[in-house]
This record gives sequence, structure tokens and C-alpha cells, in this order.
Amino acid sequence: MKTSYEIIKKNLIIFVILMATGLTSPARAQAPSLRILCSTFPVYQITRNIIQGREGSSAALMLPAHLGCPHDYVLTPKDMHLLAAADIFIINGLGLEQFLGLPLRQANPEITVIDSSQGASVILASEDKKSSHDDHDHGHNAPNPHLFASPRQAAKIAISIARELSRIDPDGKEIYLRNSETYAEKMNALAQEFTTLASTLSSKKIITQHSVFDYLARDMGLDVVAVIESDPGQEPSASEMIALIKTAKASQAKAIFAEPQYPSRVIQTIAKEIGIASATLDPVATGPDDADLDYYEKVMRDNMDTLSSTLGAR
Repeated sequence: MKTSYEIIKKNLIIFVILMATGLTSPARAQAPSLRILCSTFPVYQITRNIIQGREGSSAALMLPAHLGCPHDYVLTPKDMHLLAAADIFIINGLGLEQFLGLPLRQANPEITVIDSSQGASVILASEDKKSSHDDHDHGHNAPNPHLFASPRQAAKIAISIARELSRIDPDGKEIYLRNSETYAEKMNALAQEFTTLASTLSSKKIITQHSVFDYLARDMGLDVVAVIESDPGQEPSASEMIALIKTAKASQAKAIFAEPQYPSRVIQTIAKEIGIASATLDPVATGPDDADLDYYEKVMRDNMDTLSSTLGAR
């Protein structure tokens, strides 16, 4: 006959086994973990808004939040580790992540890639005839990947991401779609504010640092008469500078805009040479590591103030 000690010991062993194997029933079942990795800061911010409230879904950012457009980025061992651990990888698309290529599949052959640009319509070329200040081929016919700098396009990106996440994680469909619709409504309302602002401006001719604002300019009816840098961070040569100044004077541009992600020395030089205003517009290609969910909206409203004060009211 077993002693009380032996019975207690046996029951304790059984309890430990049940706990270790997850067979105890009182605890509520947890939602499956969905590890989402985002390539760039804008995509990360949109995704964070979409997955709010979906238990088990988490978003991480691969590239540094302060990096800017990663046209010449090179993957690091840390990036490869993040890719290997992720279930889903959401990219900007339209060629912005050219640095990925084969290493992506080497790091994680099973990863599901979502191209956030799939919901966009009427894609612009990376640079149009207004930026023909040199005769060299810098990929002028490539698609412009900077959809995120347009609130109207940001709304479409959100809907596109949510649809794909809903397909991959059907149990979270209601949350993803609801959040994306709420976010899209905010973005479209913001886009309308930009359009209303444009109707009050005394001039719509501007010069930009590179083609990051082309979609926003299209939304507002602004005329980008020249682009300073064919490739972000690559300053124009002396001959290109002369051609730029000539174009700017002939077009009667009202203002020239720098971006906080890149040096503004050339911008200041051109503005001084032709006697026009210069200011900074932020495409929200970068941000703080601990950015609020509404960080994009806050920065875009600052941009509206800058456009209003620089281009002036009628």
C-alpha cells in the first residue's frame, strides 16, 4: 500500500509533466505568433497602425529608422538574422529594396513577402523630363518608389498590406481591415487638406532635392520644375549646377526644398544664386526609434505649414 508521501510525490510529478506539455486546461489559448518584419520606416509605421489589437502579431523594423531611402544599402549580419526569424517581410516595393535580391531567400526560404506598392495606381517614373539637367542615364524610366510621401498613396498602401495580412492570418482579418480603413480615412482626409492648401498658394512652381515628393506634388497640383539630385545624396557636378540654375530662373520657381535626410549645402547655394526661398520638407522617410503611431500625420502637418509660409497665400 502506497504511503501518503508516495501519492503526493506521484501527483506532483504528473502535474509537472502536464504543465511542461501544455495539457492543463485553465489557461486561455494564445493567438498564434506572427512575426512581421518591415523593410523601411514608412512601411513599418503603417504596419504598426494596421496590426494594433491583433494579439500575437508583432512588427519590427529591419533598416535603421534614421537611414532614409536605402538606394545603396548593403545588408548586414543583423539584417540577415532578422530576416531568418520573420514569418512575413513587408517591403516598399517598386525597386526601393534592390539590395535584397538573393540574400533574402538565403536567409529565409520560407518567408512570405508582401509588396506594399501593389495597391498603388498610376505609378510615376523615378524622374521625369523636368529633371533633365544632365545627359546621363540614372534610371529615369524606373518607377518612382516614394509612394509613402503622399498621404493619398499611404492610404492605398495600408489597404494593400491589410488585405495581404488578412489572407495570411484569416483570424485577424476583421482587425486588420478595420484598422486599415480607419488609417486610410485619416490619410485621405490629410490629402484633402493638402489639396485645399494648394488652392490658396500664390505659386505652385517648386524645386526639390530629389524625386521623393513627386506623388505629393501630383496630388496638390504643384509643378516640380527641377530636381537637384538624380540619386539621393549625390550632388550635381559644376555643369549640372549651371544648368539647374538656368532652368530655375527660366521657370520662375518660387521655392526650393531640402530634405532633412540629406545635406542641404547645394540647396542653399542655388537658392542664394537665383534669389528664391529655401526651406525643408520632410517626406517621413525616417523618424525616431520610438515614433508615435501618428508621427506621419504630425510631420505632414508641419510640411503644410512650411508650404504655406514659403509659397505664400494668394
